[in-house]
Amino acid sequence: MKKKASINNTPQCKTRITAIKDTMEILSGKWKFHILGTLMESGKMRFMDLLREVDGIAAKMLSKELQDMEINRLVTRTVLNTKPITVEYEITEYGKTLEPIINEIANWGIAYRQSLYADSPKTDNTKEK
Repeated sequence: MKKKASINNTPQCKTRITAIKDTMEILSGKWKFHILGTLMESGKMRFMDLLREVDGIAAKMLSKELQDMEINRLVTRTVLNTKPITVEYEITEYGKTLEPIINEIANWGIAYRQSLYADSPKTDNTKEK
C-alpha cells in the first residue's frame, strides 16, 4: 500500500510556512503595527512625539519595539546633534512594503467592528415620559 504524500512536506509548503513564521516573529506584539502605521502617516518622528502618538505605550516598550524594528530593517534611527540629544525614527523603504498589509488589516478590523455592531441587539436608551 502506497502512502499518500503529505501536503505539508512539499518544498513550497515548507517555504510558505517558514515565511509566515518569520513574518509573525518580526511583526509580533501589541505595538509594532501601531508604530509602523504612525510612521507611515507622519514620516520622520522624534521619540517623544511617537510616545505621545502611540496611545498607551510605555517609553521602555517603545524603545524596545523600535530597536527590534531597526534590527529588522523596518525603521531607521537618526541621532541629531542637538542639546539635549534628539533621536528621530523613520520607516525604511523596506518597511514601507508593509503598507498594503497594514491597510488590509485596518480594513478587515473596520469591517469586523461594523459587523459586530450590525449583529448586536439594539437597545433603546430613551426613557418613557
